Amino acid sequence: MNRIVGIVLIVIGAIVFMMGFNRKNSLVGEASSAATSVANSVDGGARTPKHVGYMIVGGVLVLAGIGITARGSSRLP
Repeated sequence: MNRIVGIVLIVIGAIVFMMGFNRKNSLVGEASSAATSVANSVDGGARTPKHVGYMIVGGVLVLAGIGITARGSSRLP
């Protein structure tokens, strides 16, 4: 059962990461990055564009899935 959960987390994480990566390379992502840079330079904030959050969450899910899958089950079938 743990391996199934791990594989599902890997797949979902890869999908979320790719959503962020595709958004980064799109026109919307470029505009978001530019607007974030301008806003940060005006008030000194530490904002990040949405695609960065998607990529971080996707990476964490993939790593968690790999950890769960690698650990596996200590019981023999």
